[in-house]
Amino acid sequence: MKKNQPWWVLTPIALSLTLFGCGGSDNNNSGGFGAVASPPTVAPPVAPPVTPPVTPPVAIDNSCLTTNPGTTPVVVGSGDAGDPAAPEPASGYVVGHKVVTAKSYMVVANHPLATKAGCDVLKAGGSAADAAIAVQAVLGLVEPQSSSLAGGAFMLYFDAKTNKVQAYDGRETAPAGATGDYLRYIDAISNKTTPIPSARASGRSIGTPGVMRMLEMAHGDHGTLAWKDLFGEGTRLATDGFKIGGRMANAIAGSANNLKRDAEAAAYFLDAAGVPKPLGTTLTNPAYANVLKAIASQGADAMYTGKIAEDIVAKIRITQAVDGSPITPGVTTLDDLKNYRAKRRDPVCATYRAYYICSMSPPSSGGIGVLSALGILENFNLGLHAPTNIDIEGGKPTVMGVHLVSEAERLAYADRDKYVADTDFVPLPGNSADTLLNKNYMRSRADLISFGKTMGVAPAGDFGLPPIGVDSTVEQGTTHFSIVDKEGNVVTMTTTVEASLGSFHMSNGIMLNNQLTDFNATPTDGTGALVPNRVAPGKRPRSTMAPTMVFKGSGPGDFVMATGSPGGGTIIQYVVKTVVGALDWGLDAQQATSLVDFGASNSTPPSTAVGGEHPNIDTSNGGANDPLLVGLRTLGHTVSTGSQSSGISTIIRRKTANGAVLDGGADPRREGIVLGDVVSP
Repeated sequence: MKKNQPWWVLTPIALSLTLFGCGGSDNNNSGGFGAVASPPTVAPPVAPPVTPPVTPPVAIDNSCLTTNPGTTPVVVGSGDAGDPAAPEPASGYVVGHKVVTAKSYMVVANHPLATKAGCDVLKAGGSAADAAIAVQAVLGLVEPQSSSLAGGAFMLYFDAKTNKVQAYDGRETAPAGATGDYLRYIDAISNKTTPIPSARASGRSIGTPGVMRMLEMAHGDHGTLAWKDLFGEGTRLATDGFKIGGRMANAIAGSANNLKRDAEAAAYFLDAAGVPKPLGTTLTNPAYANVLKAIASQGADAMYTGKIAEDIVAKIRITQAVDGSPITPGVTTLDDLKNYRAKRRDPVCATYRAYYICSMSPPSSGGIGVLSALGILENFNLGLHAPTNIDIEGGKPTVMGVHLVSEAERLAYADRDKYVADTDFVPLPGNSADTLLNKNYMRSRADLISFGKTMGVAPAGDFGLPPIGVDSTVEQGTTHFSIVDKEGNVVTMTTTVEASLGSFHMSNGIMLNNQLTDFNATPTDGTGALVPNRVAPGKRPRSTMAPTMVFKGSGPGDFVMATGSPGGGTIIQYVVKTVVGALDWGLDAQQATSLVDFGASNSTPPSTAVGGEHPNIDTSNGGANDPLLVGLRTLGHTVSTGSQSSGISTIIRRKTANGAVLDGGADPRREGIVLGDVVSP
């Protein structure tokens, strides 16, 4: 691939218009009486005035700007009126998001500044892989509560020339010195107490970072612009400053006591009196800028060897907080960082009605979970149960639509909780995802669903295997973005620091993850059976991240849709809702994204979630005034109407009489936007 093409583009040339004037004169001849008459003078024909060619005005390029009908386009981050990056208090749901349509390229991400960084790369001719790097460089700065340069990620990449979908695994790993009790005890022999101040806030939670190694691998495979030119916007924002947004402000306020233990984090997020910096505060992060500069010039090695790596290891191994209180250190070494490897993996794919859907394979359980739920739902005519009163917010889900989707998800979660982990360490039943996804098995699982009553807690499938422990570890955090470039290449990527602000450890302006808490803290379950998702040296913790792509037909090629979401363990539910909304219920990219979040994990006691933050859900009087909630309870569902925090980013390729266009939807529950070479729909 070409790596030396500069990403910047020339500014439009100035237009000049030369004006020409036309003049004339009278030639009057007169003679006296008796004079010899001169022959009459005949004026030569006058040629019509020559109109010089006028250079047509250059069309104004509003690509990568936000535009609202009848208003002046706004540069994201400019601070002008209408700037979507202007800080606002976090809201559960912002009404009125409309689908955005673009001609050939698009980025949807959960922060406006990150979206703009990626869009500018696409505008300059960069690939979807190039844009993903620029997006991540900004997200780690402006959304440290959700992702980090020292975090992990999963990516699906569709190459439009080869029609191949490649999965990339940048999941963090446990250090070589970790044991099965690494998160459970300070020392399994001499000190059987929980790491302090907690497993999450200790060094034990911090996994060896993977996201930058993964992006470097993807760039090597699919990049077109020079690696060094992809970090400019992140570096500029870290140097010049950006304003704290609503979600970040809430994260800082909610984590203040934990941040105080880390001198660097406290100095960055809190004022001199230890008070959380509020919404709208301008932050600069020169240390982060220096890391980006080092990565730009040295590649990902800058984070995995040398001074930056040494600082990360030192922070993981710290034993005392700034206030003198003890912290249980991690055992990560420089060798753990140096030896980390991102991985190319085959995605997990299956047909669903007239479509071919691919998602992330293990160590993420998200792809299998999404495809399992859809495989079960394929046995029902969901078109009969579409939302009613469809509006730009996605309409009102029906009782039976929510019931069927939730029951299918219970069954999918039951299997993923029991069988899915890092397959480099623990194989799937039958050594294949097909065991969990084949059509006959899906039909047998669908047969367990009743139209008249919820099943409550679903059983896992029985494959005649020795006893296996069930893992119901709760996951947190994350962010997601989707990208389509001018050549039709597609990225869908979910990236994470795990819980909000990770482990509360900060090094060189970067939040360190707490990803290892996605492992089951105990190696066995209550029955004594080994849990597949137990800690082991070099192992990747199970994830629920599910970056997903949809194609028309029986294989990759005719691209239809890219989507995904943050949300920890509920990601499967958010993605399934969005895919069903688009494919079965005919919703556009924004409607499917905005649609009420609903679904169920296989929790005990059982609970069905219906996002009460949505304007189409009436939670007053305990939900007694909402026919959806009443109907679900009639079927035996215990309904939770707590606010959902999805961050779904969706792009749908729509065919028109004049060719295909891209429709984008950004989740109104977060701060994201859609940018591209936008046209009127």
